[in-house]
Amino acid sequence: MSRLFGTDGVRGVANSELTPELAFNLGKVGAFVLGKSAERPVVVIAKDTRISGDMLEDAISAGILAMGGDVIKVGILPTPAVAYLVKRFKADAGVVISASHNPFEYNGIKFFNSEGFKLDDDIEDEIEDIITRNIDVNNHITGARLGRCIASEDDAAALYAEHLEETIDLSLLGVKVVIDCAQGAAYVIAEKVLRQLGAEVIAIANEPDGLNINRDCGSTHPKMLQARVLEEKADIGLAFDGDADRLIAVDEKGELVDGDRLIYICTKMLKEEGQLPDCKVTATVMSNIGFYRAIEGIGCTVDTTQVGDRYVLESMLRTGCAIGGEQSGHIIFLNHSTTGDGILSALQVLKAYKKAAKPLSEMAAEVTIYPQVLRNAVIRNENKKKYASHPEIMAEIARLEAIMAGEGRVLIRPSGTEPLVRVMLEGRDKALITSLAEGLAELIQARLG
Repeated sequence: MSRLFGTDGVRGVANSELTPELAFNLGKVGAFVLGKSAERPVVVIAKDTRISGDMLEDAISAGILAMGGDVIKVGILPTPAVAYLVKRFKADAGVVISASHNPFEYNGIKFFNSEGFKLDDDIEDEIEDIITRNIDVNNHITGARLGRCIASEDDAAALYAEHLEETIDLSLLGVKVVIDCAQGAAYVIAEKVLRQLGAEVIAIANEPDGLNINRDCGSTHPKMLQARVLEEKADIGLAFDGDADRLIAVDEKGELVDGDRLIYICTKMLKEEGQLPDCKVTATVMSNIGFYRAIEGIGCTVDTTQVGDRYVLESMLRTGCAIGGEQSGHIIFLNHSTTGDGILSALQVLKAYKKAAKPLSEMAAEVTIYPQVLRNAVIRNENKKKYASHPEIMAEIARLEAIMAGEGRVLIRPSGTEPLVRVMLEGRDKALITSLAEGLAELIQARLG
């Protein structure tokens, strides 16, 4: 059986791969593992707008209730809302039912612990081991020991909105912004928070019907947002994904501003405010070389991790870094949140914009983005990591880096799910790096395929 937990929870086609039976077992075993220290564990559950959300919410809730745990259903809310509400409600765990940027037929289940952090690998492994070995953790309790669905004493959405508003200390009056809600979890709360802070807001992709989440909209499909920013003559456009844990922006000229540039803009603001410990920022190996150069240009350094927001967070917790993230728009502000939060990130970008008092295009232009070329080399699964010890391949990588003379780099990443390695080259001359990337991919495939 393939591994249940991927890089961000359990995902699959709803009612085919991610079935109600699996959701029930995840609820049952999750309550058992995460609620060991509680006589009656409490679990907060949120979902995005997918049609399968109701089915999976009821199934996983039934599993938790069968273990004597109580469930607080908070409805449609962004993933980071659960990370916040788990701590606010002093719950033992949180669950988000979402497949992020994937099409509507997919769904996913991810857990948070009592501190609002995504689960460590060893906890996921324990849950998975119990499920895959079909161990019955249910003592088949009856009567008063069964769990129940309980209502929160306060409105969960209002509490989360209040938390977001407290992360910014200035008014957004005078800022005209278009937001793309991806027909997802941010479709109500993002507009509400921005209006409350004084911004003029035009909201698009904010009419979810259960089937249209991420369809030609959101952070992975920003063309509609780019056009609308120009049409409305807006100052800035902001695009979220389905569960609103990532952010991509559009400047007043309709040009994209990716995660690297947004992290740079916010890092610079934090440094100027004296809120950047050790003048450090955390990013992944996929961040553009231009990002590294720009960060160095303001007297800061970058801690680099492998791809994945969980690895960014692990590094930040270890070093005390205040900001970190990915090119894709997952940005973590550790002083405010335990996970990536698209709306929170949007507020910080808007704060930086207001303080700089200049167009977003000028702010983003401080980072020169180098062209990137990605090619795949199809090889045998058992050879995916052998490139690093292959003399001919390593000599070729060294030769390519010498050709680029410090104005580019080579990155090789074995795929976690397919029999291939990804060859990425970055440099100033796109035609040159395209030719070099294709040659290197062909060499790796020939030697290890």
